[in-house]
Amino acid sequence: MKKFLSVLLSSLLVVSLAACGTKNETASNEGEKNDVAVEENQKITIWAWDPNFNIAIMDKAKELYAAENPNVEIEIVEFAKGDLEQKLHTNLASGLTDGLPDIVLIEDYNAQKYLESYPGSFEDLTGKMNYSDFAPYKVALSTFEDKVYSVPFDSGVTGFYYRSDYLEEAGYKAEDLQNLTWDEFIEIGKVVLEKTGKQMLALDPNDGGLMRVMMNSAGSWYFNEKGEVDMANNAAIKEAMRIYKELFDSGITKTTSGWGEWVGAINSGDVASITTGVWITGSVKAEATQEGKWAVATTPRLNLDGAVNASNLGGSSWYVLSSSKVADTAVDFLNKSYASNVDFYQEILVGQGAVCSYIPSQTGEAYSAEDSFFGGQKVYEDMSKWMQEIPALNYGMYTYEADAAIFANMTSVYGGGSIDEALKNAEDQVKSQIQ
Repeated sequence: MKKFLSVLLSSLLVVSLAACGTKNETASNEGEKNDVAVEENQKITIWAWDPNFNIAIMDKAKELYAAENPNVEIEIVEFAKGDLEQKLHTNLASGLTDGLPDIVLIEDYNAQKYLESYPGSFEDLTGKMNYSDFAPYKVALSTFEDKVYSVPFDSGVTGFYYRSDYLEEAGYKAEDLQNLTWDEFIEIGKVVLEKTGKQMLALDPNDGGLMRVMMNSAGSWYFNEKGEVDMANNAAIKEAMRIYKELFDSGITKTTSGWGEWVGAINSGDVASITTGVWITGSVKAEATQEGKWAVATTPRLNLDGAVNASNLGGSSWYVLSSSKVADTAVDFLNKSYASNVDFYQEILVGQGAVCSYIPSQTGEAYSAEDSFFGGQKVYEDMSKWMQEIPALNYGMYTYEADAAIFANMTSVYGGGSIDEALKNAEDQVKSQIQ
Protein backbone atom coordinates (compact mmCIF):
# COMPACT_ATOMS: atom_id res chain seq x y z
CA MET A 1 0.00 0.00 0.00
CA LYS A 2 2.84 2.38 0.86
CA LYS A 3 4.46 1.65 -2.47
CA PHE A 4 1.17 2.29 -4.29
CA LEU A 5 0.65 5.63 -2.56
CA SER A 6 4.24 6.61 -3.27
CA VAL A 7 3.80 5.87 -6.96
CA LEU A 8 0.49 7.71 -6.96
CA LEU A 9 1.95 10.80 -5.33
CA SER A 10 4.95 10.94 -7.65
CA SER A 11 2.78 10.60 -10.74
CA LEU A 12 0.42 13.32 -9.58
CA LEU A 13 3.34 15.71 -9.38
CA VAL A 14 4.06 15.32 -13.09
CA VAL A 15 2.72 18.31 -15.02
CA SER A 16 1.71 17.44 -18.57
CA LEU A 17 2.39 19.56 -21.65
CA ALA A 18 -0.87 19.63 -22.39
CA ALA A 19 -3.29 22.35 -21.62
CA CYS A 20 -6.69 22.22 -22.66
CA GLY A 21 -29.20 28.95 -28.05
CA THR A 22 -28.97 29.51 -24.30
CA LYS A 23 -30.94 27.01 -22.29
CA ASN A 24 -31.53 28.02 -18.71
CA GLU A 25 -32.41 24.55 -17.57
CA THR A 26 -30.67 21.28 -16.82
CA ALA A 27 -31.45 17.89 -18.23
CA SER A 28 -31.16 14.30 -17.09
CA ASN A 29 -30.33 11.45 -19.44
CA GLU A 30 -34.05 11.20 -20.12
CA GLY A 31 -34.24 14.91 -20.94
CA GLU A 32 -36.25 15.87 -17.87
CA LYS A 33 -35.89 19.27 -16.24
CA ASN A 34 -33.89 18.92 -13.06
CA ASP A 35 -33.60 22.44 -11.59
CA VAL A 36 -32.45 23.02 -8.02
CA ALA A 37 -34.00 25.88 -6.08
CA VAL A 38 -31.37 27.50 -3.87
CA GLU A 39 -33.30 29.28 -1.13
CA GLU A 40 -30.57 29.92 1.44
CA ASN A 41 -27.09 31.40 1.35
CA GLN A 42 -24.53 28.84 0.23
CA LYS A 43 -20.89 28.81 -0.78
CA ILE A 44 -19.24 26.69 -3.47
CA THR A 45 -15.44 26.35 -3.40
CA ILE A 46 -13.65 25.35 -6.60
CA TRP A 47 -10.03 24.29 -7.13
CA ALA A 48 -8.39 24.76 -10.53
CA TRP A 49 -5.16 25.75 -12.27
CA ASP A 50 -4.21 28.10 -15.13
CA PRO A 51 -5.55 31.64 -14.58
CA ASN A 52 -5.70 32.42 -18.29
CA PHE A 53 -7.76 29.41 -19.26
CA ASN A 54 -9.49 27.20 -16.69
CA ILE A 55 -9.94 29.89 -14.05
CA ALA A 56 -10.85 32.64 -16.51
CA ILE A 57 -13.54 30.37 -17.94
CA MET A 58 -14.80 29.39 -14.51
CA ASP A 59 -15.05 33.10 -13.64
CA LYS A 60 -17.44 33.54 -16.57
CA ALA A 61 -19.51 30.55 -15.43
CA LYS A 62 -19.60 32.05 -11.94
CA GLU A 63 -20.96 35.35 -13.28
CA LEU A 64 -23.70 33.62 -15.24
CA TYR A 65 -24.86 31.58 -12.24
CA ALA A 66 -24.67 34.50 -9.81
CA ALA A 67 -27.03 36.53 -12.00
CA GLU A 68 -29.84 34.09 -11.20
CA ASN A 69 -28.57 32.81 -7.85
CA PRO A 70 -27.28 35.84 -5.92
CA ASN A 71 -27.42 33.94 -2.65
CA VAL A 72 -24.75 31.48 -3.81
CA GLU A 73 -21.16 32.58 -3.27
CA ILE A 74 -18.60 30.93 -5.54
CA GLU A 75 -14.92 31.01 -4.55
CA ILE A 76 -12.35 29.90 -7.13
CA VAL A 77 -9.00 28.95 -5.62
CA GLU A 78 -6.01 29.00 -7.96
CA PHE A 79 -3.23 26.43 -7.65
CA ALA A 80 -0.30 25.35 -9.74
CA LYS A 81 -1.40 22.08 -11.35
CA GLY A 82 1.09 19.93 -9.44
CA ASP A 83 0.25 21.62 -6.12
CA LEU A 84 -3.47 21.03 -6.65
CA GLU A 85 -2.93 17.35 -7.40
CA GLN A 86 -0.67 16.86 -4.39
CA LYS A 87 -3.09 18.62 -2.03
CA LEU A 88 -6.08 16.70 -3.37
CA HIS A 89 -4.23 13.42 -3.06
CA THR A 90 -3.04 14.18 0.47
CA ASN A 91 -6.54 15.01 1.68
CA LEU A 92 -8.20 12.03 0.04
CA ALA A 93 -5.51 9.60 1.23
CA SER A 94 -5.77 10.84 4.80
CA GLY A 95 -9.56 10.84 4.84
CA LEU A 96 -9.60 14.47 5.99
CA THR A 97 -12.43 15.98 3.96
CA ASP A 98 -12.84 19.31 5.77
CA GLY A 99 -10.21 20.96 3.61
CA LEU A 100 -11.56 19.69 0.31
CA PRO A 101 -13.37 21.89 -2.22
CA ASP A 102 -16.85 21.25 -3.56
CA ILE A 103 -15.68 21.13 -7.20
CA VAL A 104 -12.24 20.24 -8.52
CA LEU A 105 -10.63 20.16 -11.94
CA ILE A 106 -8.94 16.85 -12.80
CA GLU A 107 -6.82 16.12 -15.85
CA ASP A 108 -8.30 13.30 -17.93
CA TYR A 109 -5.10 11.25 -17.84
CA ASN A 110 -5.39 11.05 -14.04
CA ALA A 111 -9.17 10.52 -13.77
CA GLN A 112 -9.19 6.74 -13.45
CA LYS A 113 -6.43 6.89 -10.85
CA TYR A 114 -8.56 9.07 -8.58
CA LEU A 115 -11.80 7.15 -9.17
CA GLU A 116 -10.25 3.76 -8.49
CA SER A 117 -7.96 4.84 -5.65
CA TYR A 118 -10.62 6.79 -3.73
CA PRO A 119 -13.99 5.10 -4.28
CA GLY A 120 -16.91 7.09 -2.94
CA SER A 121 -14.98 10.37 -2.93
CA PHE A 122 -16.67 11.80 -6.01
CA GLU A 123 -20.35 12.35 -6.75
CA ASP A 124 -21.96 9.89 -9.14
CA LEU A 125 -23.45 12.19 -11.78
CA THR A 126 -25.09 9.47 -13.83
CA GLY A 127 -28.58 10.65 -14.81
CA LYS A 128 -28.00 14.13 -13.45
CA MET A 129 -27.22 15.62 -16.86
CA ASN A 130 -27.58 14.75 -20.50
CA TYR A 131 -24.36 12.97 -21.35
CA SER A 132 -25.50 12.36 -24.91
CA ASP A 133 -24.76 16.08 -25.40
CA PHE A 134 -21.04 15.46 -24.85
CA ALA A 135 -18.40 13.86 -27.05
CA PRO A 136 -18.49 10.12 -26.23
CA TYR A 137 -14.74 9.80 -25.71
CA LYS A 138 -14.83 12.46 -22.96
CA VAL A 139 -17.69 10.74 -21.13
CA ALA A 140 -15.80 7.44 -21.27
CA LEU A 141 -12.75 8.97 -19.59
CA SER A 142 -14.66 9.64 -16.36
CA THR A 143 -16.77 6.48 -16.42
CA PHE A 144 -15.86 3.96 -13.74
CA GLU A 145 -17.81 0.74 -13.11
CA ASP A 146 -20.60 1.98 -15.40
CA LYS A 147 -21.06 5.27 -13.52
CA VAL A 148 -20.15 8.73 -14.81
CA TYR A 149 -18.42 11.10 -12.41
CA SER A 150 -17.50 14.27 -14.29
CA VAL A 151 -18.86 17.21 -16.21
CA PRO A 152 -16.70 17.01 -19.37
CA PHE A 153 -14.81 20.19 -20.13
CA ASP A 154 -12.15 21.09 -22.69
CA SER A 155 -11.24 18.83 -25.57
CA GLY A 156 -7.72 18.11 -26.70
CA VAL A 157 -8.92 17.20 -30.21
CA THR A 158 -5.88 17.21 -32.46
CA GLY A 159 -5.13 18.51 -35.93
CA PHE A 160 -2.30 18.61 -38.45
CA TYR A 161 -1.43 22.35 -38.55
CA TYR A 162 0.68 23.17 -41.58
CA ARG A 163 2.18 26.12 -43.40
CA SER A 164 0.10 26.22 -46.55
CA ASP A 165 2.68 28.37 -48.33
CA TYR A 166 5.48 25.86 -47.70
CA LEU A 167 3.35 22.89 -48.73
CA GLU A 168 2.20 24.66 -51.90
CA GLU A 169 5.83 25.45 -52.76
CA ALA A 170 6.53 21.73 -52.41
CA GLY A 171 3.67 20.93 -54.78
CA TYR A 172 0.88 19.94 -52.39
CA LYS A 173 -2.72 21.14 -52.28
CA ALA A 174 -5.06 21.03 -49.28
CA GLU A 175 -6.80 17.91 -50.57
CA ASP A 176 -3.45 16.10 -50.71
CA LEU A 177 -3.00 16.50 -46.97
CA GLN A 178 -6.23 14.98 -45.66
CA ASN A 179 -6.49 11.53 -44.08
CA LEU A 180 -2.77 10.74 -44.27
CA THR A 181 -0.96 7.87 -42.64
CA TRP A 182 2.19 8.78 -40.72
CA ASP A 183 4.26 7.03 -43.39
CA GLU A 184 2.69 9.29 -46.02
CA PHE A 185 3.36 12.28 -43.76
CA ILE A 186 7.04 11.37 -43.62
CA GLU A 187 7.28 11.04 -47.40
CA ILE A 188 5.64 14.45 -47.83
CA GLY A 189 8.08 15.84 -45.28
CA LYS A 190 11.02 14.62 -47.35
CA VAL A 191 9.69 16.48 -50.39
CA VAL A 192 9.06 19.62 -48.33
CA LEU A 193 12.63 19.52 -47.02
CA GLU A 194 14.02 19.05 -50.51
CA LYS A 195 11.88 21.75 -52.14
CA THR A 196 11.85 24.39 -49.40
CA GLY A 197 14.74 23.61 -47.09
CA LYS A 198 12.26 23.49 -44.17
CA GLN A 199 11.95 20.55 -41.81
CA MET A 200 8.45 19.16 -41.48
CA LEU A 201 8.03 19.31 -37.71
CA ALA A 202 9.67 20.03 -34.36
CA LEU A 203 9.75 17.29 -31.73
CA ASP A 204 11.40 16.55 -28.41
CA PRO A 205 12.67 12.95 -28.68
CA ASN A 206 11.84 12.42 -25.00
CA ASP A 207 8.29 13.79 -25.08
CA GLY A 208 5.39 11.33 -25.24
CA GLY A 209 2.68 13.70 -26.42
CA LEU A 210 2.80 12.79 -30.09
CA MET A 211 3.06 9.09 -29.27
CA ARG A 212 -0.15 9.37 -27.26
CA VAL A 213 -1.78 11.08 -30.25
CA MET A 214 -0.74 8.14 -32.43
CA MET A 215 -1.97 5.50 -29.98
CA ASN A 216 -5.28 7.22 -29.33
CA SER A 217 -6.05 7.45 -33.05
CA ALA A 218 -5.63 3.68 -33.22
CA GLY A 219 -7.98 3.13 -30.28
CA SER A 220 -5.15 1.81 -28.15
CA TRP A 221 -3.30 2.78 -24.98
CA TYR A 222 -0.63 1.57 -22.58
CA PHE A 223 -3.36 -0.38 -20.78
CA ASN A 224 -6.24 -2.56 -21.91
CA GLU A 225 -9.94 -2.03 -21.16
CA LYS A 226 -9.48 -3.69 -17.77
CA GLY A 227 -6.71 -1.27 -16.85
CA GLU A 228 -4.02 -3.94 -17.14
CA VAL A 229 -0.57 -3.11 -18.58
CA ASP A 230 -0.61 -3.81 -22.31
CA MET A 231 2.69 -2.74 -23.81
CA ALA A 232 4.98 -5.62 -24.80
CA ASN A 233 2.64 -6.98 -27.48
CA ASN A 234 0.80 -3.77 -28.32
CA ALA A 235 0.81 -3.24 -32.09
CA ALA A 236 -0.08 0.46 -31.85
CA ILE A 237 2.75 1.33 -29.45
CA LYS A 238 5.20 -0.70 -31.53
CA GLU A 239 4.14 1.13 -34.68
CA ALA A 240 4.28 4.51 -32.93
CA MET A 241 7.83 3.81 -31.74
CA ARG A 242 8.83 2.89 -35.30
CA ILE A 243 7.33 6.14 -36.60
CA TYR A 244 9.11 8.18 -33.90
CA LYS A 245 12.45 6.70 -34.98
CA GLU A 246 11.69 7.28 -38.67
CA LEU A 247 10.72 10.90 -38.01
CA PHE A 248 14.24 11.55 -36.77
CA ASP A 249 16.10 9.20 -39.13
CA SER A 250 14.44 10.80 -42.18
CA GLY A 251 15.89 14.22 -41.38
CA ILE A 252 12.50 15.95 -41.51
CA THR A 253 12.40 16.62 -37.75
CA LYS A 254 13.94 19.53 -35.88
CA THR A 255 14.96 18.37 -32.42
CA THR A 256 13.68 20.65 -29.65
CA SER A 257 13.61 20.61 -25.86
CA GLY A 258 10.77 22.10 -23.85
CA TRP A 259 7.76 24.20 -24.72
CA GLY A 260 9.64 27.36 -25.64
CA GLU A 261 11.82 25.76 -28.29
CA TRP A 262 8.90 23.73 -29.65
CA VAL A 263 6.60 26.70 -30.14
CA GLY A 264 9.52 28.87 -31.19
CA ALA A 265 10.24 26.56 -34.12
CA ILE A 266 6.71 27.20 -35.37
CA ASN A 267 6.64 30.96 -34.88
CA SER A 268 10.08 31.44 -36.42
CA GLY A 269 9.04 29.61 -39.59
CA ASP A 270 11.72 26.94 -39.14
CA VAL A 271 9.26 24.06 -39.53
CA ALA A 272 6.35 23.41 -41.85
CA SER A 273 3.85 21.83 -39.48
CA ILE A 274 2.83 20.70 -36.02
CA THR A 275 0.39 17.95 -35.04
CA THR A 276 -1.06 18.43 -31.59
CA GLY A 277 -4.13 19.51 -29.59
CA VAL A 278 -6.40 22.40 -30.58
CA TRP A 279 -5.09 24.34 -27.60
CA ILE A 280 -2.01 25.17 -29.72
CA THR A 281 -4.11 27.48 -31.94
CA GLY A 282 -3.40 30.57 -29.87
CA SER A 283 0.33 29.92 -29.92
CA VAL A 284 0.32 29.43 -33.69
CA LYS A 285 -1.62 32.66 -34.20
CA ALA A 286 0.73 34.57 -31.87
CA GLU A 287 3.00 35.25 -34.84
CA ALA A 288 0.82 37.78 -36.65
CA THR A 289 3.13 38.02 -39.66
CA GLN A 290 2.09 34.49 -40.65
CA GLU A 291 -1.61 35.33 -41.07
CA GLY A 292 -3.09 33.56 -44.07
CA LYS A 293 -0.17 31.15 -44.29
CA TRP A 294 -1.59 28.33 -42.14
CA ALA A 295 -4.23 25.64 -42.53
CA VAL A 296 -5.31 22.60 -40.54
CA ALA A 297 -5.93 19.06 -41.80
CA THR A 298 -6.98 15.83 -40.14
CA THR A 299 -4.50 14.11 -37.84
CA PRO A 300 -2.32 11.47 -39.54
CA ARG A 301 -3.04 7.90 -38.47
CA LEU A 302 -0.97 4.79 -37.88
CA ASN A 303 -1.01 2.28 -40.72
CA LEU A 304 -3.10 -0.20 -38.72
CA ASP A 305 -6.57 -1.64 -39.22
CA GLY A 306 -9.14 0.42 -37.32
CA ALA A 307 -6.98 3.52 -36.94
CA VAL A 308 -8.73 6.82 -37.72
CA ASN A 309 -7.65 10.36 -38.59
CA ALA A 310 -8.85 11.79 -35.29
CA SER A 311 -7.21 11.88 -31.88
CA ASN A 312 -6.88 13.70 -28.57
CA LEU A 313 -4.07 15.16 -26.48
CA GLY A 314 -4.76 16.56 -23.03
CA GLY A 315 -8.00 17.90 -21.61
CA SER A 316 -9.65 17.93 -18.20
CA SER A 317 -13.08 17.75 -16.56
CA TRP A 318 -14.93 19.01 -13.48
CA TYR A 319 -15.73 16.73 -10.52
CA VAL A 320 -17.96 17.26 -7.48
CA LEU A 321 -16.62 15.92 -4.19
CA SER A 322 -18.96 13.64 -2.25
CA SER A 323 -17.87 15.33 0.97
CA SER A 324 -19.40 18.61 -0.22
CA LYS A 325 -22.20 19.94 1.96
CA VAL A 326 -23.62 21.77 -1.06
CA ALA A 327 -23.23 18.98 -3.62
CA ASP A 328 -26.69 19.47 -5.11
CA THR A 329 -26.02 23.17 -5.66
CA ALA A 330 -22.57 22.41 -7.09
CA VAL A 331 -24.13 20.00 -9.59
CA ASP A 332 -26.80 22.56 -10.46
CA PHE A 333 -24.13 25.21 -11.06
CA LEU A 334 -22.19 22.93 -13.42
CA ASN A 335 -25.39 21.85 -15.12
CA LYS A 336 -26.54 25.39 -15.87
CA SER A 337 -23.19 26.46 -17.27
CA TYR A 338 -21.05 23.64 -18.62
CA ALA A 339 -23.91 21.26 -19.43
CA SER A 340 -26.56 23.49 -20.98
CA ASN A 341 -25.48 27.02 -21.88
CA VAL A 342 -24.59 27.30 -25.57
CA ASP A 343 -23.88 31.05 -25.40
CA PHE A 344 -21.36 30.43 -22.62
CA TYR A 345 -19.41 28.11 -24.91
CA GLN A 346 -19.48 30.63 -27.75
CA GLU A 347 -18.03 33.25 -25.41
CA ILE A 348 -15.17 31.10 -24.09
CA LEU A 349 -14.26 29.95 -27.59
CA VAL A 350 -13.79 33.55 -28.66
CA GLY A 351 -12.25 34.72 -25.39
CA GLN A 352 -10.04 31.78 -24.40
CA GLY A 353 -9.93 29.60 -27.51
CA ALA A 354 -11.63 26.82 -25.58
CA VAL A 355 -12.89 24.04 -27.82
CA CYS A 356 -15.05 22.02 -25.48
CA SER A 357 -16.81 18.69 -25.64
CA TYR A 358 -20.39 20.02 -25.36
CA ILE A 359 -21.78 19.11 -28.79
CA PRO A 360 -24.80 21.52 -28.99
CA SER A 361 -22.45 24.49 -28.75
CA GLN A 362 -20.66 23.54 -31.94
CA THR A 363 -23.40 24.85 -34.23
CA GLY A 364 -22.99 28.40 -32.94
CA GLU A 365 -21.59 31.35 -34.84
CA ALA A 366 -18.22 31.31 -33.11
CA TYR A 367 -17.58 27.74 -34.25
CA SER A 368 -18.69 28.36 -37.83
CA ALA A 369 -16.70 31.59 -38.29
CA GLU A 370 -14.02 31.75 -40.97
CA ASP A 371 -10.53 32.45 -39.67
CA SER A 372 -8.38 34.68 -41.87
CA PHE A 373 -5.22 33.45 -40.13
CA PHE A 374 -5.98 30.01 -41.55
CA GLY A 375 -6.87 31.26 -45.02
CA GLY A 376 -10.58 31.54 -44.25
CA GLN A 377 -10.87 27.95 -42.99
CA LYS A 378 -13.58 27.25 -40.41
CA VAL A 379 -11.03 25.67 -38.09
CA TYR A 380 -13.22 25.19 -35.03
CA GLU A 381 -16.06 23.74 -37.06
CA ASP A 382 -13.65 21.20 -38.53
CA MET A 383 -12.20 20.41 -35.12
CA SER A 384 -15.69 19.85 -33.74
CA LYS A 385 -16.39 17.25 -36.42
CA TRP A 386 -13.11 15.47 -35.79
CA MET A 387 -13.73 15.49 -32.04
CA GLN A 388 -16.75 13.26 -32.45
CA GLU A 389 -14.61 10.67 -34.24
CA ILE A 390 -12.00 10.27 -31.49
CA PRO A 391 -11.85 6.67 -30.22
CA ALA A 392 -13.00 6.26 -26.62
CA LEU A 393 -10.33 4.81 -24.33
CA ASN A 394 -9.59 3.80 -20.78
CA TYR A 395 -6.38 5.66 -19.94
CA GLY A 396 -5.87 3.47 -16.90
CA MET A 397 -4.17 4.68 -13.74
CA TYR A 398 -0.55 5.07 -14.77
CA THR A 399 -0.26 6.94 -18.06
CA TYR A 400 2.69 9.05 -16.96
CA GLU A 401 4.55 6.09 -15.48
CA ALA A 402 4.11 4.26 -18.79
CA ASP A 403 5.22 7.35 -20.72
CA ALA A 404 8.40 7.55 -18.65
CA ALA A 405 9.14 3.86 -19.11
CA ILE A 406 8.70 4.03 -22.89
CA PHE A 407 11.02 6.99 -23.31
CA ALA A 408 13.59 5.57 -20.93
CA ASN A 409 13.91 2.83 -23.54
CA MET A 410 13.60 4.96 -26.67
CA THR A 411 17.30 5.85 -26.52
CA SER A 412 18.17 2.30 -27.51
CA VAL A 413 15.53 2.37 -30.28
CA TYR A 414 16.92 5.62 -31.69
CA GLY A 415 20.31 3.89 -31.76
CA GLY A 416 18.99 0.97 -33.79
CA GLY A 417 18.04 -1.35 -30.94
CA SER A 418 15.11 -3.74 -30.92
CA ILE A 419 11.67 -2.17 -30.48
CA ASP A 420 10.32 -5.48 -29.16
CA GLU A 421 13.01 -5.59 -26.49
CA ALA A 422 12.41 -1.94 -25.58
CA LEU A 423 8.68 -2.60 -25.19
CA LYS A 424 9.27 -5.62 -22.98
CA ASN A 425 11.67 -3.66 -20.78
CA ALA A 426 9.19 -0.79 -20.53
CA GLU A 427 6.35 -3.11 -19.56
CA ASP A 428 8.49 -4.77 -16.90
CA GLN A 429 9.40 -1.36 -15.47
CA VAL A 430 5.75 -0.28 -15.23
CA LYS A 431 4.68 -3.56 -13.65
CA SER A 432 7.43 -3.30 -11.03
CA GLN A 433 6.27 0.22 -10.16
CA ILE A 434 2.61 -0.56 -9.68
CA GLN A 435 2.77 -3.93 -7.91
